[in-house]
Amino acid sequence: MTHPKIHFEEVLGAPAADKRLEVLRSMHHAGSISQAARANGVSYKAAWQALETLSNLAGAPLVDKAVGGSGGGGAKLTSAGLRVLEAADMLNSAREKALAQIERSSRGSGLNLRAIAGVGMRTSMRNQLPCRVQAIGRAKGAATVILGLSDGQQLSSRITLESVQLLGLEPGLKVLAMFKATAVTVAPTIVAVGGVNLLHGKVVRRGSAAAGVEVSLQITPALGLVGFADAQTQLKLRQTAMAAVEPNAVVIGLAR
Repeated sequence: MTHPKIHFEEVLGAPAADKRLEVLRSMHHAGSISQAARANGVSYKAAWQALETLSNLAGAPLVDKAVGGSGGGGAKLTSAGLRVLEAADMLNSAREKALAQIERSSRGSGLNLRAIAGVGMRTSMRNQLPCRVQAIGRAKGAATVILGLSDGQQLSSRITLESVQLLGLEPGLKVLAMFKATAVTVAPTIVAVGGVNLLHGKVVRRGSAAAGVEVSLQITPALGLVGFADAQTQLKLRQTAMAAVEPNAVVIGLAR
């Protein structure tokens, strides 16, 4: 029998910080997607989303769903699904041992190693800001998550309710706010319209381009962001400025 090639580096590229692999594991034990959803405190829709995402990342079906029948149907893992769980356990064990060894040595002194290790995915998003969840609002089938930076400034992110469940978001949780540089508008002053996020900072670098000027802002002593200003901007180094980014452009990642 020929087994499908599983893209382990994609499906297991980062630690299992969200609930997707736990949904997969619970479904294996229960033989039911609905029971796996209940065991992890998520909706049936969110559980299906988790399983579909993992299958897409793995490049092979991880779940075999039986519909109907005298028992009402059920689900079980494919051979690929079983191998993914086995690989996840091996990787998590090795990761914990490696982090513990580094933390016991002087090489890990002063670094938040677990937050760094949690960012195992390469991404085109240049802006990745550590912050904490402050509040979660729910309306019209979506959620608005309020994120607090270390200096008291805030960002809002608009995501699906299923994402809130699968990430286990709750007030006080440490996360990463991520967004592309091309989604950020920088100007000396910006008027808030329609709930757009506004951050204040100081220009520390500026480039030049016909279509726009790339600008780096220092928003806290330890945090900076990159965005674009109009090609005719008069922004100068060390000048105070504002950055605007839409809530729909802010992606939340787990930093633990």
